[in-house]
Order: sequence, then C-alpha cells, then structure tokens
Amino acid sequence: MKLYDSMGPNPKVVRMFLAERNIEIPKQQVDLMGGENRQAEHLARNPSGQSPTLELDDGSFLAEITVICEYLEEKNGASDLIGTTPEARAETRMWSRRIDLQISEPLTNGFRFAEGLALFKDRVRTIPQAADDLKQLAQERLSWLDEQMSGKSFVCGDRFSLADILLYAFLEFGTQVGQPLNSANANISAWFERVNSRDSASA
Repeated sequence: MKLYDSMGPNPKVVRMFLAERNIEIPKQQVDLMGGENRQAEHLARNPSGQSPTLELDDGSFLAEITVICEYLEEKNGASDLIGTTPEARAETRMWSRRIDLQISEPLTNGFRFAEGLALFKDRVRTIPQAADDLKQLAQERLSWLDEQMSGKSFVCGDRFSLADILLYAFLEFGTQVGQPLNSANANISAWFERVNSRDSASA
C-alpha cells in the first residue's frame, strides 16, 4: 500500500489513525499548493482531486478519510478506535458523521471561502458571501458538542476513537486559519489538551 499524503486536516486524520494503530505505510507527498492534486496523474487516482488517497496492493485506490481508516482497521483487526462491538462501531460512526457534517464541513468551507479564497477560487466553486455564516455555524455546533462532552474524557466517553481524531485534526486546522477554539467551551478545551498530548497528535 501507499498513502498519497499532503498538508491539511484530511491527511492528518489518516496519519493520526496510522500512528495510533502503529501501522507503517509508505507515503508520497502531493503538492496541494502547486495544484498537483488537480493534475491528470492524481485525478486518475482520485477523480475528486483531493487528498489523501490510499493505493491498495492490487493497484486500486481508496479515497475519503473515514473509508480509508475503516479499511485499515479491517485489514489490521478491530480496535477501540472504531469499535470492537457493533454498538461501539455504531457510536463511533454516529459521532464521526455529526462532527464531519456539522463542524468539519462548515469550518473548512468557511476557510476556503474567506482566508483561502485566493487559493481555491479557481479550483472549486466558492461562495464568499457564505463564509461568515459557515464559520458561525461551526462555532454553534461546537458549543452544542461542548454540552454533549460534559463528564466525558473523549467523544465516545472513555474510549479514544476516530471521532476524536477527526475533531482534533479539524479544530487544530481551525486554530491555524483564523477560527480559534472558543475558551467558553471548557469541555472541548480540556479535551483538546488531552488529545494534543498524545504522541499521534504530531503525526
């Protein structure tokens, strides 16, 4: 296998997952700033022109970060990261979907349509007038999640999971692009420090 890697929160999710599972995969960097991901060679791997992309041993390709992580989990045996029971796996997928749709997507598009507009305006459909509302939506859902995190060490309770990795990678990215953590969200702030202290956070 080979991971086509790059800068950005999406590849960070997969790298953190690999680090938590102690899985080693060769990596090849894709130059997003130079637009390599929009060139024919990469589009043949991933027609969405995104990163990361996992090349399998049979020469086929997988994209989408949760799909890649679940594939790696199936290939290497079940763990708490996704869940060792049907109930735990369902819980991980439920929270991962909530975080992806309600927080990661508006946060990232808020960046693309504002601070990242110069980079993205000729690559994807951008809606600059929506940027502030998208950022606000992400913050509102983070405040909602802060309430849900009361009394919990991690998103799924005492179990560190893919949902935590997903949330951490995108909140870390937010702090770098003008969407800092809201200190009023005390549960999320404490959770962020717990995850930030893990070895995988530097992956």
